[in-house]
Amino acid sequence: MKFSYPGLTDQEVERSRAQHGSNAVASQETETFWDKLLGNLKDPIIIILIVALAITVLLTFLGYAEWYESVGIAFAVVIATFVATWSEYSNEQSFQRLLEEASLIRVKVFRNGHLTEIPITELVVGDHVLLQPGDTVPTDGLLIAGHAEVDEAALTGESEPIKKTALSAGVADADVPEEHRLWRAGLLVDGECVMRATAVGDKTRYGQTMKELLSAEDRLSPLQHKLTVLGGHIATFGYIGATFIFVAFMFNNIFLQGGGLEAYWAQSSGVIVKDFVTAAILAIIVIVVAVPEGLPMMIAMVLAINMKKLLNEKVLVRKLLGIETSGSLNLLFTDKTGTLTQGKLSVSAFLTGTGERFESLDAIPQALRDEAGFALRNNTSAVIDASDPSDPKLVGADRTEQALLRFVTPYLANNGADVVYHIPFNSSRKFSATQVRGERALTLVKGAPEVVLKQCTRRLDGEGNAHDLSDPAPLQAAMSELSARAMRLLAVAVTETPIDPETNALPESLTLVGVFGMRDELRTTSYQSVKTAKQAGIHVVMITGDAKETAQAIAKDVGLLEDDPQAIVMTSAELGELSDDEVKKILPHLYVVARAFPTDKSRLVKLAKELNLVVGMTGDGVNDAPAVKNADVGFAMGSGTEMTKESADIVILDDNFSSLTKAVLYGRTLFKSIRKFLVFQLTVNVSAILVVFLGQFFGFDLPLTMTQLLWLNIIMDTLAGLAFAGEAALGRYMHEPPLRRDEQLINRDMWSSILINGGLIAVISILFLTSDLTRGRFDGGYAAGTPEAQAKFLTAFFAFFVFVQVFNTFNARTQGLNLFEHLLDNRLFSIIIPSIMAIQVFFITFGGEILRTVGLSFGEWLLVLALAILIVPADLIRKAVRNRVFGNPVTVS
Repeated sequence: MKFSYPGLTDQEVERSRAQHGSNAVASQETETFWDKLLGNLKDPIIIILIVALAITVLLTFLGYAEWYESVGIAFAVVIATFVATWSEYSNEQSFQRLLEEASLIRVKVFRNGHLTEIPITELVVGDHVLLQPGDTVPTDGLLIAGHAEVDEAALTGESEPIKKTALSAGVADADVPEEHRLWRAGLLVDGECVMRATAVGDKTRYGQTMKELLSAEDRLSPLQHKLTVLGGHIATFGYIGATFIFVAFMFNNIFLQGGGLEAYWAQSSGVIVKDFVTAAILAIIVIVVAVPEGLPMMIAMVLAINMKKLLNEKVLVRKLLGIETSGSLNLLFTDKTGTLTQGKLSVSAFLTGTGERFESLDAIPQALRDEAGFALRNNTSAVIDASDPSDPKLVGADRTEQALLRFVTPYLANNGADVVYHIPFNSSRKFSATQVRGERALTLVKGAPEVVLKQCTRRLDGEGNAHDLSDPAPLQAAMSELSARAMRLLAVAVTETPIDPETNALPESLTLVGVFGMRDELRTTSYQSVKTAKQAGIHVVMITGDAKETAQAIAKDVGLLEDDPQAIVMTSAELGELSDDEVKKILPHLYVVARAFPTDKSRLVKLAKELNLVVGMTGDGVNDAPAVKNADVGFAMGSGTEMTKESADIVILDDNFSSLTKAVLYGRTLFKSIRKFLVFQLTVNVSAILVVFLGQFFGFDLPLTMTQLLWLNIIMDTLAGLAFAGEAALGRYMHEPPLRRDEQLINRDMWSSILINGGLIAVISILFLTSDLTRGRFDGGYAAGTPEAQAKFLTAFFAFFVFVQVFNTFNARTQGLNLFEHLLDNRLFSIIIPSIMAIQVFFITFGGEILRTVGLSFGEWLLVLALAILIVPADLIRKAVRNRVFGNPVTVS
């Protein structure tokens, strides 16, 4: 064995664990199903609904209401809260199972004189841990033997692996330089070493970050904030409406039907008490009617439906309200590596000695391609397994060599050369060289262009012939262009001069094969996705650990710096020199923060929230977790660390920025669906309250009975709410600006629809009730004024009132003039609205005393439907006038 240590004994392990603790890191407490249910019951609309339920139950016990009225309201509460709770809880449980699987990491540790594997949580301070390529550093410690290259991107955001060397004996732990320290969550990409654990669990850097995470603040989501405001408005509206109804009912009974105050009080006390109780019950029923019982259930259903749709788009929603919040984003802080870019270095360009550029292997002339493939295949220290030609295994290759070798994949299987001597690359030499023999006896060189080109006297052309490199200017110009695009350049050359083992010097008189340009390329979807986000009014800021020049080049290519002549690109150091107020002033024009630290992300999120913006943050590393947690909506990358995923509201499974924009689209769709339902439901409420109120002045005690009002509310709230839950996600929503956090849930156009249509329905209803024409049409052939004729007439009115609301669903589901727009894309609507119609016909026909209805003839039904459908052309006229006077609110993509 390369390394051998006695390690700790079992007794030493127990002493260390007692003194320093275990390697388990405190995790966020997960809510139980009942905790989540209790939280959902605190929704302001649900609270109002529960109060209404309690009142209705009390009235049922007192004999003033029917049992099924309480059951209907209870059904709405149960469905709304349980759907939301179960969807969120089941998703959370699935996520926790993923975390548990991830925590089953086993580490190689020396114990009791031999090497053994133990779970990561059992590590203690003083353990000697063996680390090999691919291992995750399991705790903080010191490298005491061997060497390693460690990818600490998860901790620092730096994309380049960091070289670590063994610590010299006798150095105190507190004085150890960074190059000898290893930190939990780092990834060993090369080398082999032994680490001595110096801190475990919550005392590691990782553990300290988790503590910061657990103390992150929460605030109401934009939807919760708007619902709180709406709940207060609805309650106020209900109380005012109930007061007016009570007063109107008593006014009708005292002055219009009772002959005045003196005559009314002359009646028996039983009649007076009955009137007061009836007026009170009617007022309470109005409060119940004013509350949109279907809204919480509709929100729960639309969240659950969109959650499933998003999963198909590679987006895992951990917290349901995260969908809605993403739709309200004003500002999004995003990582570069792996999110906007592919997350791996790749060859993007090849330059010949004349500066001619090729962007793919197949485009390079055959002879030059063969020479480049041979030079790269044989000038490497990596072990290549090309048994699978489509996916060769490269062991021991760093990021640069990985990119070069994968570019010449077709040449990896052919190794027609034996290595005579090899000079490995190091930062002082800035080149590597390999002398080979066999089919060809050559020295192959690759390295920094400024080093290699100095020794190049000739170049190869497309036919593989050598020419003097007399004019390097075109090549230098082409290289400068690639450097401006943030590409890393590497020159490849060959010579017949052998290597001098004494000096390891770069051979002279090299022949240039070409210069490779490499960078972490943009994802093919990134430019369009960023453009989509900007069109949606989302200000995107890229935060990266890369150098300023590299970050600026990527930002330019991805389109971040377009359209803003005042665009600001700055480093973390420059940002740190600004006060909080100065940062807030430049934030609208800030697009890139380079050389960023985790504290920069947390600071920017905090300041953006102080500006009342809805803030999103993407992240994948441990260092990102606090900022992801503190943002209004946190997006974790699927390839990221467990801590970041646990902090996030939404996990982007494919790490793709385009998937993030889909979450925004579905968030906006959810909000649109809620607004459509509110337009419909509040129109029902306004019209019902107006009819009950105005009916008192036209001689109708109860134009709509209490049971009918509750039935209308239950059937319309619950079923119609579901109908609006399946609305299609339309691309045009991404051409609209995001809503402000403090913007009202109901806007001016919605109010015009609610009040105009609600008022119109009320007016038509009063005309229906008072017109001799409608009385003559709906008397069933009975003599005027008989109970049979009155029953038929009131049944027809109830049917009309129900169906006018049903037809209004078509008006409410679109702001435009095309009522059939994407109608078939919403299968729920296409099923539920006809179902409501069928249920209503059935209950009106067989409702009897419960609903105060009798059967209607076919002709009477046709007339009812003809009158009810008038609401459709009426609203189209309203929309046409609105478009002409105020402009069309429907954004056209």
